[in-house]
Amino acid sequence: MTLDRTTTRRTGVPMRWTTRLGAALTAVTLAGTVPTAAAAAGGRPTGGWVPAPQEEFTLPAGARCAFGIRVAAEVDEVRKLVLTTDPDGSPRRELYTGALIETVTNTDTGAVTRVDASGTSLVSYAVDGAMTWYVTGPVLLGFRDDAGSLPKGLWLIDGQFVVRFTADYDKTVTMLHGTTHNVCDDLD
Repeated sequence: MTLDRTTTRRTGVPMRWTTRLGAALTAVTLAGTVPTAAAAAGGRPTGGWVPAPQEEFTLPAGARCAFGIRVAAEVDEVRKLVLTTDPDGSPRRELYTGALIETVTNTDTGAVTRVDASGTSLVSYAVDGAMTWYVTGPVLLGFRDDAGSLPKGLWLIDGQFVVRFTADYDKTVTMLHGTTHNVCDDLD
C-alpha cells in the first residue's frame, strides 16, 4: 500500500515559525552542497555527504504494535552531512535527507504496508545525550508506552515539526503543520 501524501492546512502556528524553519533548512541544504574542508574540531564541518543506511529491525508484540513488526528499507538513499562538531570531533549538528521507502510487516500475520519516510531532518545533539530534530516531510518514529507525546505505536509523521528526544529516547513532537498516522492500524 502506498500512502497518499495530502496537503493539510496550518493549525494556527504563527507563520514566522514556519518561515524560519523553512529558511533554516534551505540555508543548511544549500550550504551542504558546497564541498567542505577536511575534518577539523571546534565546530567545523567534517566532510561531504555520506550514506546513512537505515538498519532493518524487528520488535516483539506489544513493543510498538499489538503484534510483532519488522521494518526494512526497500529504497534507501538517505545520506547525511555533518555540519558542526564538538571539540572532541563528535557531531554537534547533522543534516539527513534522501529517499526512504520502508516496508513494515506484521510478523504474526504477514500483512505488509509500504511507507514513504523521505523527510529531511536537521539534527542537533546536546551534551547530555538529548537531541532535537527539525523536520520537513515524513519520518517514521516508534513510541513506547508513556514515553512521549504520542501513544504507543509506529507513527508516520508528515509536515513541518520538531521532535525533542530525551537521553532516554522519550519523544515530544511539536507540530507546526502536518499529520500523524499510526502505521500499526494498517497492519491489524
